[in-house]
Amino acid sequence: MEKQPTRVQQSEEAAVRVISGSAKGRPLKAVPGTGTRPTTDKVKEALFSMIGPYFDGGEALDLFAGSGGLGIEALSRGMDKAVFIDIDKKSVDTIRDNVQAAKVEERTEIFRSEAAKALRALAKRSKAFDLVFLDPPYRMKDIPDYLAYMEENGLVRDGATIVVEHEASFEYPEEICSFRLRRRAQYGDTAVSLYVFRPGPSGQHMVQEDEVGQKAAAEQEMERK
Repeated sequence: MEKQPTRVQQSEEAAVRVISGSAKGRPLKAVPGTGTRPTTDKVKEALFSMIGPYFDGGEALDLFAGSGGLGIEALSRGMDKAVFIDIDKKSVDTIRDNVQAAKVEERTEIFRSEAAKALRALAKRSKAFDLVFLDPPYRMKDIPDYLAYMEENGLVRDGATIVVEHEASFEYPEEICSFRLRRRAQYGDTAVSLYVFRPGPSGQHMVQEDEVGQKAAAEQEMERK
């Protein structure tokens, strides 16, 4: 896995908030000193409508966390705990401020680390996650390597959802190890690919469409129109 600096998700000018759940409406800081486009509220709201929209417990991992907005949203919507990883000091400082603002700091762990190194440390602790957010710099195309490592080292539970944000012009395979693509949605030049982890022989971890997935398909079709 290539060691690269993280793509900070938030721009200094962008207004960011928790959309729903226990921390609904709480403002979140953006990472200062960057000019990159944030993960917008529109994309975040559509994303959580596909994967939740609410959760009955579980643990989340926000691996290229930026401001921590995705992991905090998951906590607000019912996840028990979340681990935030980012290599950028400004990002880590911002995450610490934001989890306090959302009043979820007691349910979080925050580490400044390169992503691959962080996964190795989590594996040594026998950590396992139900929800994983992967939003690396768009130039990084090695998400399959991260997923393979997570599967090989027991970092994801059966049925875990993996959220991969990437540039719309790029497509990841429908199947990566035991991760099966459930949905791909496009919002402008940003795309979100959702995978579900179903270990077992190929063909046995096919994911059936549920009501949430059908709703997401309808939303995606409307977006294209």
